[in-house]
Amino acid sequence: MTPSPALGDAQAHALCVDLDGTLLNSDILYESLLALLARHPLYLFLLPFWLLQGKAALKRQIAARVTLAPEHLPYNLRVLELLRTTAQRPRVLCTASDALLVAPIAAHLGLFERVIASDGERNLAGAHKAQALVGAFGERGFDYVGNGKVDLAVWQHAAGAWVVNNDDGLARAAAQRTTVHAHWPAPPRAAAWFKALRLHQWLKNLLVFVPLLTAHRFLEPEAVVQSLLAFAAFGLCASGVYLLNDLLDLSADRQHLRKRHRPFAAGRLPLLHGLWVAPLLTVGGLLVALACSPAFAGVLLTYYAATLAYSLRLKRIVMLDVVLLAGLYTVRIIGGTIAIDAELSFWLLAFSMFMFLSLALLKRYTELHAMLARGRTTASGRGYGVDDLPLLQSLGAAAGYIAVMVMALYINSPESIALYRNPKLLWFICPVLLYWVSRAWVIAHRGDMHDDPIVFAATDRPSQVVALLCALCALVAI
Repeated sequence: MTPSPALGDAQAHALCVDLDGTLLNSDILYESLLALLARHPLYLFLLPFWLLQGKAALKRQIAARVTLAPEHLPYNLRVLELLRTTAQRPRVLCTASDALLVAPIAAHLGLFERVIASDGERNLAGAHKAQALVGAFGERGFDYVGNGKVDLAVWQHAAGAWVVNNDDGLARAAAQRTTVHAHWPAPPRAAAWFKALRLHQWLKNLLVFVPLLTAHRFLEPEAVVQSLLAFAAFGLCASGVYLLNDLLDLSADRQHLRKRHRPFAAGRLPLLHGLWVAPLLTVGGLLVALACSPAFAGVLLTYYAATLAYSLRLKRIVMLDVVLLAGLYTVRIIGGTIAIDAELSFWLLAFSMFMFLSLALLKRYTELHAMLARGRTTASGRGYGVDDLPLLQSLGAAAGYIAVMVMALYINSPESIALYRNPKLLWFICPVLLYWVSRAWVIAHRGDMHDDPIVFAATDRPSQVVALLCALCALVAI
């Protein structure tokens, strides 16, 4: 449907606008719930008791404990424009969200003459909202902008409707009850889901194949199948963790130059959908892990628990966050080793821990460098300040060089001699890695590094050449 050419007497009607999913491309209940759990995860166990008192009481209990930044919320630009072009009419923000959280939003926008919201006793949704609006403006005395089936009860009494962020079916149902002035459907979500799942980040899970290569078992079909299962399990679990991390990090992401465009932060995907999909992906990953082996499933559970702890709390603790990030990369290698029932290599684990520590520090350095360029002094949701830049640079470069030293020591070890006919040819890997580590930090120092070093390594042509040269050296040495 397209906007009506003339609204007639509608100019005299109050324009009542829903908040969740309408004015906002998000939902304040889930926004506040996630903000509460991100800060205090143990509140999860109180939620059922609050809900027993009613949905309005649940919203008030949550609203009394959190604050949201109105300036960073994802607003629907079309609805904002509608409000700005109807200043001659009474404009009302009417929502089932709690008044404690709604009032700051209305004050920030400065576009409403009145706010009607849930008050801790009555949940102002559906019939309750219709009753409140009819009581305030009379039957057919208001136009209503909404987005869900629950709003049909309101449109039944409204003079006109704007249908937002929903399909043609809802627009037709609304048209059976009142005059639909406009229908603004939600944009397609397939691309947003692809981005939210971060399938490109499955590149990191290629680390599970490293033990298959270093143990020279890449010609064994059974070992290859086990590695593929491990790759799929880590991928599903990681995508579930990415979703959960994005849901818990909404506020910090919205203040980040690039992360504010993530689907949940930008309001391109419903938060409720993410709350369902995240655990489903995790369970799917664990089932695939069990098909690989119980021991590997244990490794994946450890990975998930560590990642969850990182998302909820540990990413805010200085230095512990980067050590844990390096450990999470290394766990993938451990998982790949367990999957093919190989022996853990001390040398491989030492090399990966130092190399990934360097990359984790590079990630933090890049984030802080971007903050400095925008005139900010601290990274939101992190424990670092721009004064830490020189320290992070020195620690990160040192960790990268230590990784190369571990590689050099490995070349003359009994393990290397047992695996390679010409282990001395592996020496060519050392200068190549020294070049790559040094170049990565120079790029970061100049402010040109992608804020995810793994993405940089996968898309940067010199990095691809380095990977190819290292692989060739290893193959020639076998």
